Amino acid sequence: MLIVFTGVSTRVKISHCLLFLWFSCAAANADELHLIVSGKSIHFGTDTSFNEQNWGLGFEYDFEQKNSWIPLITGASFKDSLENTSDYLGGGTKRRFLLGDDPEGMHLDAGVIGFVMTRQDYKNNDPFLGALPFISVGNSRVAVNIIYVPEIVPKMVAFVYFQATFKLAEF
Repeated sequence: MLIVFTGVSTRVKISHCLLFLWFSCAAANADELHLIVSGKSIHFGTDTSFNEQNWGLGFEYDFEQKNSWIPLITGASFKDSLENTSDYLGGGTKRRFLLGDDPEGMHLDAGVIGFVMTRQDYKNNDPFLGALPFISVGNSRVAVNIIYVPEIVPKMVAFVYFQATFKLAEF
C-alpha cells in the first residue's frame, strides 16, 4: 500500500501514519493498549539550560507475548529538551523478566525501539530514523519506562527520559 501526502504538514503525516498502524494492527492477535504519559528527563553534563519537564501523551500497543518476548508499536507527542513539540512513531520488542511468581506482578522489561521522529531543531521537523534501548519496571497495570539517549555530536548531551504507562485495555 502506498500512502502519498502532498501539501500536508509533518505532524499531520505522522498522525495519519499512527492511525493507519493502529487500525492495521488492531486486527492482529493483540494483548494490551497502554496510555503513555511523558514527563521527565535528566541530562548529563554541565549545561543546565535544557527543559527537563517533557510533558506529553502517547500510546504503546503490546502484542501477544511469545517466549518472554513482547513485540510493540508506540507513538507520542511531547515537549522536548528545547521546549519544542516532538513526535515519534516506532516499533520494537522487549524481553520480560518476572520479579516473582505472579505473571500479573512486578516485572522488568528490557528492549529496543526503532522509530521515526520529528524535531524542530533537527532537519527542520523533517522525519528522521533512530533506535534506542529502554527498560521498563512495573506490574500488569502501571509501569515506568526509562529510555537512554546517548550523546549525539555536536549538539546534544546524553540523557535519560522517563514515561509512565497505564494499561487502558486488554484484548
